[in-house]
Amino acid sequence: MFIIVDERELVTGGYACRFGREGIASAGFCGGQFAEWVGNAMEGDVQAVEAFLLGECPNREELPKMIRRRSQAPVIALNDAPSLETTLGLFNSGVDDVVRKPVHVKELLARVHAIRQRAEARQDLAAVGAIKVFFDGRDPLVGGEVMPLPRRERRMLEYFAINRGRRLTKSQIFNAVYGLFDDGIEENVVESHISKLRKKLRARLGYDPIECQRFLGYMLISSPSESASDQLLSTGS
Repeated sequence: MFIIVDERELVTGGYACRFGREGIASAGFCGGQFAEWVGNAMEGDVQAVEAFLLGECPNREELPKMIRRRSQAPVIALNDAPSLETTLGLFNSGVDDVVRKPVHVKELLARVHAIRQRAEARQDLAAVGAIKVFFDGRDPLVGGEVMPLPRRERRMLEYFAINRGRRLTKSQIFNAVYGLFDDGIEENVVESHISKLRKKLRARLGYDPIECQRFLGYMLISSPSESASDQLLSTGS
């Protein structure tokens, strides 16, 4: 889920369309709307955001500080006609990168991934047991072999891998994959996609690597023994 902030609907709508072609959920705000949203949104909604893109808006240099109070996701400023003074001011305000438009969404995705690598010392892939998930659009390796997946299922598996070791609620998964404001899709679609993904992974691995506990959510596990250990910890045994 990417958030685009710009006073021009043509800009936010254009980027939303391009992200959609890459299978990435996004939402657009003007500066005032965004400031209100980031200050009052539920924690799960904010944590579902993978990156913030700040275009032209009156209070742009104030927004990174507001974002940092709620999220550590990458913040990238998009400039139409940047100057050295503007660029330095943006970096001083706390953005992670400044990019001159026009810029392809694939470049933005690469920059976001690079920022995360530096911040988290993360490699180009995440390995969870026999599952290797890539963050460059490639299908995962499962049991040493490529497993082709539909776009939504691949995005879900990537989100599980990014958050390995953490339980994710249905709402968090939905917000990350479909976006916070997609009223045309029911949240229950997550269960259908996860069911299909679990079935494919179970057939390849011989066990279910997506462990689910009622009221707690889903978690990607590396082995059946990890699932058992997690259950013992959650019951305090």
